[in-house]
Amino acid sequence: MRVSSASSTSSQGADASGIAALQKQLRQLTEQLKTVATSDMEAKQEQVKLIQAQIQMVEAQIAAIQRQKQQEQASEQLEAQAAQAAKNAEAMSSSKRNSTGLGGLVDTYA
Repeated sequence: MRVSSASSTSSQGADASGIAALQKQLRQLTEQLKTVATSDMEAKQEQVKLIQAQIQMVEAQIAAIQRQKQQEQASEQLEAQAAQAAKNAEAMSSSKRNSTGLGGLVDTYA
């Protein structure tokens, strides 16, 4: 159990740094988009399209990382619930074995 929590902690750190790097790239692309206004019209339109495509790709990468993180968290939750259910089932089974019925409490002699 500790191994998975340690690896998820390190992957969360990697996800956070990855998102931070992508957000920085997104800011740089936005700044480039603002500076395109000084170009001639045809070159300007091409640059705008290129930068907008790059922005969409960066946003898609951020969304993919966030979805992956959510899926990992959901998977961890399901694993924890399954482990708890197994533990509860074992406890119920154990308590049933330990509790004896009326026949176990009455000694019969013939």
